[in-house]
Amino acid sequence: MGNDKTKQQEAYNEYVKQVTPTHSLPVQMLKAFVTGGLICVLGQEILTVAGNYGLDKDTAGSWCSMILILCSIVLTGLNIYPSIAKFGGAGALVPITGFANSVAAPAIEFKKEGQVFGIGCKIFTIAGPVILYGIFTSWVLGLIYWILRSLGIV
Repeated sequence: MGNDKTKQQEAYNEYVKQVTPTHSLPVQMLKAFVTGGLICVLGQEILTVAGNYGLDKDTAGSWCSMILILCSIVLTGLNIYPSIAKFGGAGALVPITGFANSVAAPAIEFKKEGQVFGIGCKIFTIAGPVILYGIFTSWVLGLIYWILRSLGIV
């Protein structure tokens, strides 16, 4: 009985080895670097073009952010961004484009459940914690800054 259990466990372990994908950390890092770098190059190109049209640095930065977000949402809607994210990993998920994708993807996925219980409830399932902890952290840091400034330390 114990021998059958051991064989079964060994067979299961062998199956897990076969179906578990293997990843090379240096290759994944290179892909993330290239993907994130290309997104940054695109952003820099948008800034350069906006500057050539006479926009000041802040306005050009705003246009750059909006265009990158729009591109990310359109590519998410066309089901292209998930392939980019699968290839580039954190290189595609960390920049502003990844954040836009994390908001757009659930909206598209849960659209069939309706405006309120689908999109309204599920749109921030991925981005919600980022927004929550970002706001909370900025509040805590602002409070610390205010206290230090009130004490004359800063």
